[in-house]
Amino acid sequence: MERAILAAGPYLVAGLGLSLPLLLVPGGGATSTIVVVHLTALVLLGIALAHRLAPMADSGWFVEQKWSPFWRLVASGVGVVIIVTGVVALVTLASSAALRYPPSLQFLQLISALDIAWATAAIMVGALRWWGRGVSLAAGVVVGVVCVWAIWNYLRVVGLGPNGEWIVDAGRLMRLVIPFDMIAAAVAVTVFAIGTRRRAQAIEQSRAQS
Repeated sequence: MERAILAAGPYLVAGLGLSLPLLLVPGGGATSTIVVVHLTALVLLGIALAHRLAPMADSGWFVEQKWSPFWRLVASGVGVVIIVTGVVALVTLASSAALRYPPSLQFLQLISALDIAWATAAIMVGALRWWGRGVSLAAGVVVGVVCVWAIWNYLRVVGLGPNGEWIVDAGRLMRLVIPFDMIAAAVAVTVFAIGTRRRAQAIEQSRAQS
């Protein structure tokens, strides 16, 4: 856990540092394109960090707890998801403020980034334990692309308000965004659970043989 937290530090510092030049972007000029490009950058940050931290989520976490390998792996995987989501949250807040988004658009960007961050991190941890590092990265990218596309499509159809604010259209959210979020969440939890079970079984078999 300590290694994972320390490894996340440079990503957080880099994300916050890269938020500073965004102050040069003219205020009040939020467009759908800027929002989607910004969200894509945040998603890439989360994927890169999850790719770095996922291998650290092994059964060596919480060794003082009398837990089975499965539950240690669950806890370590959730820990990585929390770290990734936390870093993305802080960078999202800083960069959205630097871009001077209206409050409603800052909120949209935050919930979108966090929703994608936890799903990509969870599926990457599970896929790593199930198939390996290459598939893990590919799975994270696929989830990220689908979720960003859903936001882009919503903004394409609904657009932003006259001052760049988020227009909340509940009906279109239910049709254009939420179904994709629910599918991504279900797939992420399923892959995480199965991958974790398989890794735990491999650890238990290795212990039995030794």
